[in-house]
Amino acid sequence: MIGVFDSGVGGLTVVKEIFRQLPDYPVVYFGDTARTPYGNKSKETIIRYATEDTDFLLSHGAQVIIIGCNTASAEAAEELEEKYSSTPILEVISPAVKKAVSVTKNKKVGVIGTRGTINSGVYERKIKELDPSIKVFSVACPLFVPLVEENWTDRPETKMIARRYLQGLKTKGIDTLILGCTHYPLLKEVISSKIGARVALVDSASEVVKELQEKLGNFDLKTGKAGKFFVSDLTPHIQNIAQKLLGGKVELEETKD
Repeated sequence: MIGVFDSGVGGLTVVKEIFRQLPDYPVVYFGDTARTPYGNKSKETIIRYATEDTDFLLSHGAQVIIIGCNTASAEAAEELEEKYSSTPILEVISPAVKKAVSVTKNKKVGVIGTRGTINSGVYERKIKELDPSIKVFSVACPLFVPLVEENWTDRPETKMIARRYLQGLKTKGIDTLILGCTHYPLLKEVISSKIGARVALVDSASEVVKELQEKLGNFDLKTGKAGKFFVSDLTPHIQNIAQKLLGGKVELEETKD
């Protein structure tokens, strides 16, 4: 079973890609909606949350873990890999970086993410490791996650905020933009309209599932159709977002202390 965790419902974009690319494999999902977002938390708190999330998924049968949260990938991936050395753990940052490096033509790449992800500098560091000539321009977009969690993806206010966030990147002449948070694909149309249709968007959710697909031969994963979907705080609009995103294929269950 493939385990996916995120600070909220954004990680369901990873699940959507699993349904599309790997339909024969069951998923157990945990969205920490009671403590979202992770992007404004300290590194120590993020590591603690990510560890608790991983323990929860393993207790529900996960055989491989996808950190469906860029902030947790940036701040806690190394700690999780060390602590759970016998469990394959995939993070969403490295696959997105590889894709962006292969896509950019003018060597100007933008990155948007939470404050935690952007402040970590992890995207710029990993991009420079692959191609030092690439210029990286990063912008924190802290309001995007709560806007998605509130299902405000089509509101005029969201479009106005996106324009403000992306204005600086647009002037830099980037040709590639990494959506450095798995919530952000839910704003893909808004982001594309504000940054320009000629800028290629790199979806970290899609890329991590491609990496999992490439590595399946190394994992002894069981196939099947069953899935389990948990959140730490269940509200009607969270359920609506999940069903909208996954086409009514999911019923969320609230975890109990």
